[in-house]
Amino acid sequence: MSVINATDATFQNEIKDGLVLVDFWAAWCGPCKMIAPVLDELATELEGKAKIVKVNVDENQSTAAEFQVMSIPTLLLFKDGELVDKTMGFQPKEALQSFVEKHA
Repeated sequence: MSVINATDATFQNEIKDGLVLVDFWAAWCGPCKMIAPVLDELATELEGKAKIVKVNVDENQSTAAEFQVMSIPTLLLFKDGELVDKTMGFQPKEALQSFVEKHA
């Protein structure tokens, strides 16, 4: 499965079922560019366990504001629509994988 791009309009629908890792990012953000290929790999490896959703903070400001995203990348983990964990900044793949799997 590939990474899904969500908008303010589609966000609630994307996070309502199962385990969902949401990456709040922007095109001008260096660490966001570094984490993108890591998230692409994770999306494939976690298929069936979790999905990965990206939200561009410049284009979807109300969702970013709702979750008080102040710096990016911010990664929020949802389980069946409920926020269960949060981390910020670039993370290596192994760290992100264990971050997600501890809630699986």
